[in-house]
Amino acid sequence: MSSPNTPKDGQVETTGHVWDEDLEEFNNPLPRWWLWTFYLTIIWGVAYTIAYPAWPLISQATPGLLGYSTRAEVATEITRVETANASIEQRLVDAELTAIATDPELNQFALNAGAAVFRTNCSQCHGAGAAGVQASGYPNLLDDDWLWGGDIEAIHTTVSHGIRNDLDPDARFSEMPAFADVLSEEEIAQTADYVLSLSGQEHDAALAAAGETLFLDNCASCHGDAGEGMRDLGAPNLGDAIWLYGGSREAITSQIVAPRNGVMPPWTQRLTEAEIRAVATYVHGLGGGETLE
Repeated sequence: MSSPNTPKDGQVETTGHVWDEDLEEFNNPLPRWWLWTFYLTIIWGVAYTIAYPAWPLISQATPGLLGYSTRAEVATEITRVETANASIEQRLVDAELTAIATDPELNQFALNAGAAVFRTNCSQCHGAGAAGVQASGYPNLLDDDWLWGGDIEAIHTTVSHGIRNDLDPDARFSEMPAFADVLSEEEIAQTADYVLSLSGQEHDAALAAAGETLFLDNCASCHGDAGEGMRDLGAPNLGDAIWLYGGSREAITSQIVAPRNGVMPPWTQRLTEAEIRAVATYVHGLGGGETLE
């Protein structure tokens, strides 16, 4: 008696697998071209792992007989670009900050380079579009509301040295004190309503009237008598309805009770002077930049 996979006259041998009683699987050999292609890919794969970095070891991969390195290739390309840009970067460093915008070629280079620097180092806090994140303390760089000044020299100083950090002795520094231990809850509420009134927001007129004297006694020394702010101290304008930590009654009260004071790192330790000037030019050109007073 023949086995189930014994071929009948004129038929191909089967594998012996049967489905639904009469559906059999033929044991057709693979085409020779397919087999040779398969063998060649194996040979190619082995040769590739010998010639190029491939097998992971404890601290690095096998280097390969050809000594090829993607890192070295990238480093070479970076060096090539740096060499090509060296002359215009030196022009950028040597130029007066206020004169960069008057040189079309230099200004275009600074804007393009600054955009790249911003996306790599600044967008994580200020956002990809530089609109900031309100209530988180990351300021909007598109408007004309600057804590420390919005001309290109002021922006350059802020980028270079940062704000309230302990890494750079020239960092811009100011700190709003907590008034929880200075004012009573009622006085804090009165002050908050007065601050609301400065920007024309809905407020309690009686509380705001009582809060004016408290504001003049405790807040005006930094924010100004009319709440217009003082850039030399990094004190914000309280009358323009642009808020770093939110402008609701709750947010203002929270800031009076336990103020948040943001920190920006100094970038002189991470960026070259040309890169700092480029990103300062880029930020200045986003729409909120001011002319030097």
